[in-house]
Amino acid sequence: MQNIIILPELKELIEAKEFDVIKEIFYDSHSAEIAEQISALDPQEAWQIIELFDKQRRAEIFSFLDLQMQVDIAEIIERSKLVDLLTEMSSDDRVDLFKRFPEEKQELILPLLAQAEREDIRRLAEYPEGSAGSVMTSEYVAIPDNITVDDAIRRIRLEASQKETIFYIYVINERRQLIGFVSLADLIMAHPNTRIKDIMKKDVIYVTIDEDQEKVARKIQKYDLIAIPVVNGNNVLVGIVTHDDAIDIITQEQTEDLEKFMAIAGAHDAAAYNKTPVFTHFKNRAVWVVSLAAIGLVSGMIIHSFENTLMNLMILALYMPMVADTGGNVGSQSATVVVRALALGEVTFRDFFKVIWKEFRISLLLALALGILSWIKVVFLSSNSEMPLNFSLQQVSIVIAIALSLQVVTSTLIGAMLPLVATKLKLDPAVVASPALTTIVDITGLLIYFSTAKLLLGI
Repeated sequence: MQNIIILPELKELIEAKEFDVIKEIFYDSHSAEIAEQISALDPQEAWQIIELFDKQRRAEIFSFLDLQMQVDIAEIIERSKLVDLLTEMSSDDRVDLFKRFPEEKQELILPLLAQAEREDIRRLAEYPEGSAGSVMTSEYVAIPDNITVDDAIRRIRLEASQKETIFYIYVINERRQLIGFVSLADLIMAHPNTRIKDIMKKDVIYVTIDEDQEKVARKIQKYDLIAIPVVNGNNVLVGIVTHDDAIDIITQEQTEDLEKFMAIAGAHDAAAYNKTPVFTHFKNRAVWVVSLAAIGLVSGMIIHSFENTLMNLMILALYMPMVADTGGNVGSQSATVVVRALALGEVTFRDFFKVIWKEFRISLLLALALGILSWIKVVFLSSNSEMPLNFSLQQVSIVIAIALSLQVVTSTLIGAMLPLVATKLKLDPAVVASPALTTIVDITGLLIYFSTAKLLLGI
């Protein structure tokens, strides 16, 4: 059960050195809950609390802290204590932290680690960031296919305490190539003298070591796996990616996509808002905002070029925001569904015309509904407005409805096309879709709006 203590009280207990009280408060709490409650402390205070527990529990609590907090704590504690932490941490968490150390610190730490941990770090650190190899753990159970179920259970019992998960047991041949797997349930239910090769499943879902981490997470999600094996080019089993890592990957990728979609540059770390300085936030947001604001001057030039149209019929100015907002909304909807479909692998650039045809039909239905709504809106809201002698309110309302309908169709198609084209050009569709979409839709919307009015009303 979680024992909640508010931050000021916790700080007071630390200042009073009431560490026995703090330990008692946190004793029955989950390591993740302890990490959450101490994450707002400064690194020195957080470490004072972590150090109240035994080595294994320290590593558990430490692993649940965000990576930047781990780095900050690693900077202030003794080298021997850091080595103890690294030794007890799971291999994937350990290498993530190790890669954040400066090179000099890495060279000081490595010789102090046991050879197994040292080699494990060196091997995992070689894989490119964002690949399956960079997020996998080497803490898995693998057995040959020629042993009995009884022998396999004895092996698992010896190794279980050092492995991240034992729900899946992977079957390998003499060259350590992945040939199958059994679940713990399979072993428990099988006769002790049955050979592993007789009960193993051969249709293994696996990923390659250089596969993108997001695809790895999607596979775990798609097949409802607790873990997925990772193999190299020779089909040799080198690690596994577990479901908890998949959740972290999906959260990280969603954070990145969301921030890119809103034109935020820089690093895209989940839960990093409070730790990011104000000026860094400014830099991350300013580039796109300033660039698009400069491009947005085109909108002003368009309005200026249609100055006579506006002077002759000022009512058009009243409904410019409605047309612009509607175009932005439908364009963003279209871009969002296409970006999501691209991310999930549901569509590729090869589906370009299929997607455009579908969005075109959707846009026609939206245009009809919104066009009728805008006509009603203009008729009722402007019923008392004075109109020039040459025009009637009905004429103007129909023109505005037609312009808005055209804007809906073009904005929807632009919203669908931009991410697809970005993918073809090897650009991030999330970056291109939203920031560029808003500016393009504004410009095309004004052109459509005034051109329609000028053409149909002859002004």
